[in-house]
Amino acid sequence: MKITEIEIYRLSIPMEPFVIATGTMDFAQNTFIRIRTDTEIVGVGECSAFPMIVGETQDTCLVIARDFAKLWKGKDPLNIEERLAELNMYIAGNTTIKSAFDMALYDIASKNAGVPLYQFLKGIPREIVTDITLGIASPEEMAAKAKELYRAGAVMLKVKLGKDPKTDIARIREIRKAVGFDMPIRIDANQGWTYEGAVEALQGLEPFKIQFCEQPMRTYLDHLLPELRTETTVLIMADESVYSHHDAERLCRADACDYINIKFSKSGGIHEALKIAAIAAEFNIPCMIGGMLESRLALAAKVHFAYAASNVKFYDLDTCMVGHLEDPVVGGIQYKGYHIHLSDLPGIGADINQEFLDSCERWVI
Repeated sequence: MKITEIEIYRLSIPMEPFVIATGTMDFAQNTFIRIRTDTEIVGVGECSAFPMIVGETQDTCLVIARDFAKLWKGKDPLNIEERLAELNMYIAGNTTIKSAFDMALYDIASKNAGVPLYQFLKGIPREIVTDITLGIASPEEMAAKAKELYRAGAVMLKVKLGKDPKTDIARIREIRKAVGFDMPIRIDANQGWTYEGAVEALQGLEPFKIQFCEQPMRTYLDHLLPELRTETTVLIMADESVYSHHDAERLCRADACDYINIKFSKSGGIHEALKIAAIAAEFNIPCMIGGMLESRLALAAKVHFAYAASNVKFYDLDTCMVGHLEDPVVGGIQYKGYHIHLSDLPGIGADINQEFLDSCERWVI
């Protein structure tokens, strides 16, 4: 099998403004690719740029995507290791756009095998229930939104924090008043606190039954994570601190976290994500599968991955539910409330509506 053509689309999905500790997003800065082969098999992939986290923009993804397409044209898409090695040799980092190309290769490989991606990865379907994320606002506004979500059937909340510790504590206090203590709450500081701020915030949040805290501090403070864990009973999940399986091993050996959040935008896709999950499993560190602002297409790939990575115990797969104003996906994951289901179509089982794509900027290599 040979790659004959790669289509690259600027997949901008309008959304309600979404605020985290490091900035505000008002549209999903996504990139969509289709890899065509000399057979009838076509592979698709999607990534979502989140500049303030991963350091890539939609425009950088689109430029690098054209270079990647030129590298791969005429080559065998079934040799996944070799194709991904070419991308890593060509440019360091840029894991977000690499993840879209990685995803498309796995889509082709599993379609070629005639099985859903999770079966190609030797996975087994299981129940997956996602949280729903609450962006940063005033304590009162966040409490009102939490109550609205609770009444609408939300199973668990992921609450963005990472600002002033005292106000962050007030945010959770008001949310608990609104939803009670039966609903699990996990928090994400997105590197927003200093070490002292993290100690103050987490100790102040201990009475409010927090499931875990994602990424309390900047990654350059990773050496302080073991010490932070001794200062609080709130469990710590590493997110931006873990891009690769090397990062995972470093933190696990340092006893620096209780959990790890895996995201394709950081790992470069499924190939490295499986390695991260395997390292974490060696150290008995459960993982979460999370995302940026992907559509139901990339989310489907993440569910396939979760089926294949038994160490993934937590699911943050609400990215298209946190304010996307359009849904251009055909197939993909399906939500029944906050429960997630997949079809058994070959490959990822998703594509983007062609009418929506016709309105997007496009490049063909």
